[in-house]
Amino acid sequence: MVASSSSKIVQLGSYKASRRNNSISGLSSGAFMTVQLHLAHSASFAGAGIIAGGPFRCSETFRSSALMTAEDACIENSLYICMNPLIPQVSPDAQRLAELAHETARAGKIDEVANLADDRLYIFTGSQDDVVESDVVSRTRKFYELLGVKPANIVYHDSVPAGHSIITNNPEDSELATNQPPYINNGGFMQSHDILRHIYSDVRPAAEHLAGELLRFDQTEFFAGDEDRASMSRFGYIYIPSNVVAGRAKEPRVHIALHGCKQGYNYTDYVNGRADIANQPPYGNRYFTTTGYNHIAESNDIIVLYPQAEGTDNGEIQNPDGCWDWWGYTSRNPEVPDYYSREAVQIKAIHAMLDRLCA
Repeated sequence: MVASSSSKIVQLGSYKASRRNNSISGLSSGAFMTVQLHLAHSASFAGAGIIAGGPFRCSETFRSSALMTAEDACIENSLYICMNPLIPQVSPDAQRLAELAHETARAGKIDEVANLADDRLYIFTGSQDDVVESDVVSRTRKFYELLGVKPANIVYHDSVPAGHSIITNNPEDSELATNQPPYINNGGFMQSHDILRHIYSDVRPAAEHLAGELLRFDQTEFFAGDEDRASMSRFGYIYIPSNVVAGRAKEPRVHIALHGCKQGYNYTDYVNGRADIANQPPYGNRYFTTTGYNHIAESNDIIVLYPQAEGTDNGEIQNPDGCWDWWGYTSRNPEVPDYYSREAVQIKAIHAMLDRLCA
């Protein structure tokens, strides 16, 4: 049985984890953020899992015109190019975005693109997904290939009749083709296990029972001074396998698992700019307890970090669905967005958490 400090808030600890052999995965906005974090800190990662996510800086596919602000252009791009292209011809331009990634690296805003060459990628789009179209996700595969990732290192799935979701084998989860919250669908297999098995060739079968610790930690220290624009929750969560807790694991690895929109622990719907607390859905903890990451992490000495985004809807930040920022809502200057860089508030915070675990 997992030991959980359910009523205790801890400070994120240090476990002498690997500095380079870590990984990251995410669904939807968490998948877009996975791509951004992967490129921003490619020296820290050995691979990534992308479920229903588009390529790097996708929301800047088309620049703003004289009739539209840069902020509005990013929003329009995110909706009508990066999620549901109006026509196939306006799907994300993988070639242009790959060139933009090289340009961003030369400017010193992300790690060197060459770090990606040997990374292993799991990319998935459900054939019944009507939130992020499959053609967009196919451009993500092309984007990585253009950056030099070996095609043999990329596993790409587009034939499973899944809706917009991470897939589990839990009978109580939604039907496979469902496209609605909590975006966790039963397809008869644990997608989290497939992701980690592809990234790491030495992964052992998942443990039947959890013996480690699922902890709640205060993540506000990692975005201190930027609370007004971070759109991140007070708490994050982390699973520490039993061997790591006992000090028996030598240089454990870290996997960062990023939830999608409406999946944070304290997600609340917003109606007319106000939190609809009376109708808060009771599934906020399912991403870090039922998606299978912890069981396979337990048998492989992998620490699983679950940072948490939260909804914000006010005069400064419009993120009512609690999405990770992949279109620029956290940028202080919308005309010069930085949401994709090492200095982006969310990327900086999450990587600082990783640094703490590696210390």
